[in-house]
Amino acid sequence: MKYYLGMDIGGTKCAVILSEKNAASVKDKIRFETRVERGYAEIVEQLISSAREILERNGIDASDVLACGVSCGGPLDSDRGIIMRPPNLPDWDNVPLADMVKDALGIPCKVRNDADACALAEWQFGAGRGTKNMIFLTFGTGMGAGLILDGKLYSGSCGTAGEVGHIRLDADGPAAYGKAGSFEGFCSGAGIAVMGKKMLSIYNGTTIIPRDNVTAKTIADAAVNGDKLANAIYRRCGEKLGLGISILIDILNPERIVIGSIYQRSGFLLADAMNETIKKEALAISAECCKIVPAMLGDEIGDFAAIGVAKDFAEAKK
Repeated sequence: MKYYLGMDIGGTKCAVILSEKNAASVKDKIRFETRVERGYAEIVEQLISSAREILERNGIDASDVLACGVSCGGPLDSDRGIIMRPPNLPDWDNVPLADMVKDALGIPCKVRNDADACALAEWQFGAGRGTKNMIFLTFGTGMGAGLILDGKLYSGSCGTAGEVGHIRLDADGPAAYGKAGSFEGFCSGAGIAVMGKKMLSIYNGTTIIPRDNVTAKTIADAAVNGDKLANAIYRRCGEKLGLGISILIDILNPERIVIGSIYQRSGFLLADAMNETIKKEALAISAECCKIVPAMLGDEIGDFAAIGVAKDFAEAKK
């Protein structure tokens, strides 16, 4: 029996995951709080010690592990396996994690940013299974994309392919990447909150959106309860989501677009406006062959993302 090892690294929690080579499920997992104030060296040591523990308690020798995959927020250098100070990991400044894992465990290791890793997860185990050309959109705290093109992950010339949040969709609007009217500015948790506050400030009608707690979730809750302003905010977001997706459809001609986080939870508030915009904006023949679906893996996507990186890395080495 052969295995994959995964490490999912976040600013709040980390996990070490074990999976059998041909299984579409997790065999074992260890989670722990990141506690970033400890510094990267202590966190990496806990990742490595957790990996040793998980192998020992399952009676697995490191030689039977084909690869270790790491999913982590960027920026990072995937080719060299270096994490380059992500915003949620402030002292991880050029940390050579892939080499550290390989030296400690004797297992080859690959590091991917979380959008690419989640794309691999949904492609291999979730809503993108069976496709050759697929786009995964994060649509959570931010807006990023992982691209599966011609049956493999596409990361670009310097590893930054998929930064769709940087696309400007309007001359004005919520800002992200320092750019007003960007895709991420309109289509992210923070962007929905900014739109909500702006529209609320000029709204003269009654609303159940709590003025002291305007978030993507509180707006969605109000929309579910029939609030007109809340539904208008999500309709605006849906229109911009459709515009961004139309650009991706026209350029990349995917057969499926898988959308996570906010769309997975609240897609019913976005889909009508999104589809109306795509019908107006995208090339019809390309739009007709593209199916837009919510992500399937839910709260487990981080686990499958790390395993997906390991699986992709091992198969690429054959």
